[in-house]
Amino acid sequence: MLKVEQLNAWYDQSHVIQGLGFHVGRGEIVTLMGRNGAGKTTTLRTIMGLLSKARGTVVFDGQDLLPMAPHQRYHLGLAYVPEERRIVPGLSVLENLQLGLLASARRGEMDAMIDEIAQTFPRLKERLSQEGTSLSGGEQQMLAIARAMMAKPRMILLDEPSEGIMPILVDEMFELFARMKQQGTTILLVEQNVERALGISDRAYILDQGQIVHQGTAAELLADEEIQEKYCAV
Repeated sequence: MLKVEQLNAWYDQSHVIQGLGFHVGRGEIVTLMGRNGAGKTTTLRTIMGLLSKARGTVVFDGQDLLPMAPHQRYHLGLAYVPEERRIVPGLSVLENLQLGLLASARRGEMDAMIDEIAQTFPRLKERLSQEGTSLSGGEQQMLAIARAMMAKPRMILLDEPSEGIMPILVDEMFELFARMKQQGTTILLVEQNVERALGISDRAYILDQGQIVHQGTAAELLADEEIQEKYCAV
């Protein structure tokens, strides 16, 4: 579903991503791993079109993404949940969810999608009228994911979804990701919790200084403590 070849990306003059290449098959969960500053978030932002300076090839379901604006990539079925969540202040949980369909051709399905999301996220169902930014960190993360899911994306990019979240909510979140995969959603995941990420993933790539330095099945990397210690220890 996603094929990245010779991808280079810059922040101003800083060459952050250097000749990156990897792929994500339809229906897979693939994790990008590595220490802070390895280029994982930059990779997701580049795929979503949020960096203005990028070169290489990014093909999503047969279409070249690099010439497209972020909203055009969204309309193709690509969604992104950033690390900072970006819950809109002053809006309720329900209104934040509705934002997920405002620019979508599926906005006529708003009520049905709200009902579906409420079933998937019972914590949010209880808080639809509550201001989104008043939720706990874990609940805000769930809201960000739920908002991205409103338009039923074919692939979702998740950046550090478990960061700063209570363990019980982390459990719920990773169970959700496994269900999303079962329902046909492809996931590209950036996550520091190596054990939890590899526990639900098919494959993983390890980044270091903007390059892929190791790859393998999730089981292979989960069993390789030396690689984890060298490239993933915080």
